[in-house]
Amino acid sequence: MRAFARRDWRITRSYRLPFILDGFYGVLNLAVYFFISRTFHGAGLSHLEGAPSYFAFAAVGIVIATVVDTASDAIAYRIRDEQLSGTLELLLAQPLSVAQLCFGTILFSSFFAFARASLYLTVAAAWMGLDLSHTSWVGVPLMMLLSGLALAAFGVLAAAPVLVIKRGEVLASMTLFAMGILSGSVFPVGALPDWLEPISRIVPLRYALDGTRHALFGSGGWTGDALFLAAFGLVATPVAVWILGRALAISKRMGTIAQY
Repeated sequence: MRAFARRDWRITRSYRLPFILDGFYGVLNLAVYFFISRTFHGAGLSHLEGAPSYFAFAAVGIVIATVVDTASDAIAYRIRDEQLSGTLELLLAQPLSVAQLCFGTILFSSFFAFARASLYLTVAAAWMGLDLSHTSWVGVPLMMLLSGLALAAFGVLAAAPVLVIKRGEVLASMTLFAMGILSGSVFPVGALPDWLEPISRIVPLRYALDGTRHALFGSGGWTGDALFLAAFGLVATPVAVWILGRALAISKRMGTIAQY
């Protein structure tokens, strides 16, 4: 696992400009929603899950998306990259379990995502007036950690088609996009059609967003959301790892691991 992280850190730092621009892009994205919120200043603040303003609501969506993006689609994309570079067979020849392969490939990028999310919150508080006076400094990092761990199940699951049909990484992006719409990432769930609201209640990303907002703005209990994410991760992640293991076995039996 450390070897995976060390390799990814060396690759990332070797491309210095993208390394810097990656963080800058997130701050720029945050600024877009900041100015949108100023445009609609004074609009109704109902259904914002305790956030004091639309900007505060959207800022949490951006921060959680930074963490969840890495957890939920990076595994599939990394396996696809290994296929294209011809190193996947070499990795699979190592004494690694399926779980070690999955989480080793995103270990560094997960730490990097947490660092970026912390940077965005700092910029939002220092420059854009995000109120953190009621923040639970235990709840926020815990919610971010549980969000990444719980949503990683989707990333592991999306990696299975990559091994079998070779282009399954698109499934991860589509799933994350749909969950973002249904869970209230940058607009309230109350804006959805009535028939979609019941569906949104079973989307794990909604609990990640709601719990983080409650912890960040002190607007209510976040422990229920944290417990839901922990339970979901404990059940879904082993199932996803087992499915990926079966996909790996099928790919080995067919002799198509090196194909892309």
